[in-house]
Amino acid sequence: MVQGICVDRVCFSANSIMKSPTEVKTDDAHSVINGGTMHKYTEEPTTQNGHVSAIQNGHVSDLQNGHMAETQNGHMAETQNSHMAETQNGHMAETQNGHLVETQNGHVGISASDSQRDAAQGLFKRRRAGNQVQDGERIRSKNDIINLSPGLPGFSVNIIGFLMLLWPPVCVSFFWLACHAYQCSLGDLGGQVLHEISARTIIAFARRNIPKVSRGPIMLYSAWMLLQVFLFLVLPGRIRRGTATPAGNVLTYNCNGMSAWVVSHVLFFILVKMSLIEATIISDNWGALMVISNVFGFSLTLLSYVKAYYFPSHSEDRCFSGSCFYDFFMGIEHNPRIGPFDFKLFFNGRPGIVAWTLINLSFAAKQYKDFGYVSNAMILVNLLHATYVVDFFLNESWYLRTIDIAHDHFGFYLAWGDTVWLPFMYTLQSVYLARNPVNLPWWGCAATLLMGLTGYLIFRSVNHQKDYFRVEMKTNGKCAIWGKPARYILAPYATTDSKPQVSYILASGWWGLSRHFNYVGDLLNALSYCLACGFGHVLPYFYFVFMLCLLVHRSYRDDVRCRQKYGVYWEKYCKMVPYRIIPDVF
Repeated sequence: MVQGICVDRVCFSANSIMKSPTEVKTDDAHSVINGGTMHKYTEEPTTQNGHVSAIQNGHVSDLQNGHMAETQNGHMAETQNSHMAETQNGHMAETQNGHLVETQNGHVGISASDSQRDAAQGLFKRRRAGNQVQDGERIRSKNDIINLSPGLPGFSVNIIGFLMLLWPPVCVSFFWLACHAYQCSLGDLGGQVLHEISARTIIAFARRNIPKVSRGPIMLYSAWMLLQVFLFLVLPGRIRRGTATPAGNVLTYNCNGMSAWVVSHVLFFILVKMSLIEATIISDNWGALMVISNVFGFSLTLLSYVKAYYFPSHSEDRCFSGSCFYDFFMGIEHNPRIGPFDFKLFFNGRPGIVAWTLINLSFAAKQYKDFGYVSNAMILVNLLHATYVVDFFLNESWYLRTIDIAHDHFGFYLAWGDTVWLPFMYTLQSVYLARNPVNLPWWGCAATLLMGLTGYLIFRSVNHQKDYFRVEMKTNGKCAIWGKPARYILAPYATTDSKPQVSYILASGWWGLSRHFNYVGDLLNALSYCLACGFGHVLPYFYFVFMLCLLVHRSYRDDVRCRQKYGVYWEKYCKMVPYRIIPDVF
């Protein structure tokens, strides 16, 4: 749900089976069969912690003729012309005759004799006999790959799932009402709610405060959605491949978000300039838009749930937990599509993130309308949020490798989260400042801006380093990070369709400081947004608390997934990089 929070594993996947063949030429000149039989060369900048996996038509790049077969528990299986033996730290080197043997330093070196080759074959056969790869044709019946967490002791998954569907809409409504009627004071609203509960009038109180929905907000919301769908489908963009799904499918995406953002904002300014709409049109209808967004978010979730059962896009990538509440919340389908319309890419970036900066501008206009000026704090928040949003769309293809696109299934968590939680909770600072103007001293404004830009630069630098590592390993087979040879672990794994893959797990540079140092940048960004609002109320700081909880939880989710995926190789990496987010702290 959160945008720009990255799960940064990077991989290039082997051939993937897909449907409805259509050849697409990508910007990097590789030919892709879009929705078709196989990729000639599938380059996937994947996911988490700077990992890269590189396979060309099933060949490991540094082998002369090294086809890889099935893997299990992180061990390489027998190949057609090359034989691989276990290494001490998972690194492999080029061979003369295609035979790989174990070395003392953990690097696989040149084969010396047939006896070593036979020993390698014997090692493989013993392992394969004890570790059979599961049938990849089956539909997974458990969240063994993408599970959120082990759950809470004493609570069933159904109870947790129900609560996860209940509290987010209540939270959004509570914060809206606090700003609408209580000057953004959570304490005042909380006291009133406790009074209504004690008086047993809480239901009547809730009914009195439900925003009224008229024809105007419905038409506004509908026009916005239709505009974004139109721009999503017709605007040109860069064709990019996503990461391999658990079943091995690799989809292509038209990344045209920057164009959609520009067109949407130009159109907004033209309509305001021509006096066809008011600049405050969003802020004036904020309550009604919240109700409409909730109805749409739940309807989208229900559609996705039914679609997953009766007309899934890729049935082999569905995931069933055994709990209808959990499946409704986390989703069943991995990449639901209707024709060229991709649910994940559209709702992850449009309409919520395109609207983010427009919402801020509308509340800045409201502040000007009500108070006669726009405070420097409002300008600062608009600037910092816009920096993040523009960066998101400039690097939209990179976000195909984030956890929302690459790993999570499409359910309430993404469908409702992208359409309700994101536009209404990520814009709390501008909503607050529209009712409580804050003018920071010049040094406070400068310090807050510096913190925000520092967070952004850390975030972008960390993820750029991972991308640089990926490209260098692909093209040169080696990489220098901060002037030194990169430290990494080469970890084999297999997708659920038993296709072999290899990932380079980077343990140098930023990725040697902690396993998620990019989260440090995210947290600095979030804190800067909140500090711009001063210290009059706690409401603006909810965003930082939420991001902190989300990122900590996400680091544990990633750890569970990577342990399942890489086994002992992930444990080796965790020993090399023991801290999750903040070095020497956590």
